[in-house]
Amino acid sequence: MSNIAVMQPYIFPYIGYFQMISAVDKFVFYDDVNYIKGGWINRNRILINNLPQYFTIPLIKASPNRLINEIEFDASNKDYSKLTHKIQQAYAKAPYFKEVFPIIKDILNHKTTYISELAIYSVITICRYLDIDTKFFVSSKDFNESKGLDRADRLIDICKKENCDTYINAIGGQELYTKEYFSENGIKLFFIESEKVTYKQFGDEFCPWLSIIDVLMFNEKEVIKQMLNKHKLI
Repeated sequence: MSNIAVMQPYIFPYIGYFQMISAVDKFVFYDDVNYIKGGWINRNRILINNLPQYFTIPLIKASPNRLINEIEFDASNKDYSKLTHKIQQAYAKAPYFKEVFPIIKDILNHKTTYISELAIYSVITICRYLDIDTKFFVSSKDFNESKGLDRADRLIDICKKENCDTYINAIGGQELYTKEYFSENGIKLFFIESEKVTYKQFGDEFCPWLSIIDVLMFNEKEVIKQMLNKHKLI
């Protein structure tokens, strides 16, 4: 038997997202659930002049009443067209800029109009760079028949369809799911908790939990692979 995790698609998420992916055999992008306003689906933070600043992918008619995979982003918006240059300016002097910037540029030039597809592409592309061999699924395409189930029941159904006996959830899920309920349905539930990851940035004071872009720009691939293991299951 194997293990699995399910998570909404985020654009250039923080390293904890990749720790979760690397900890499982199978990973599902949960794209057919409601959009979360003010969440991490279309935004994150990078380091600009030694300070954390948000970057945002501008969306068209985004609403918590719409599914993530229904929402398009506005590629014609000046903020989006300037994002590649913004990242270039912020990290041009970072030690791994030459290796990483072409990857970021490729992602932002990806031919799609949907934020879910852009976010998924960002994650899978970076996983390939980091040699993460987890198998990926998309809930709207691979598990559409279970869409009407309650939240926990759908996750359990996904586990069973993929012959997984263990489900790993983000630490925030402790408020939503109980180990007892999953156990009653034959599934072991664990929550993944990231340990603090530190590395040398431009300044003396470290700024944690930024986008994976920051991690990639300041660390060689083998070091990042070690960072992926800095977590615990509870």
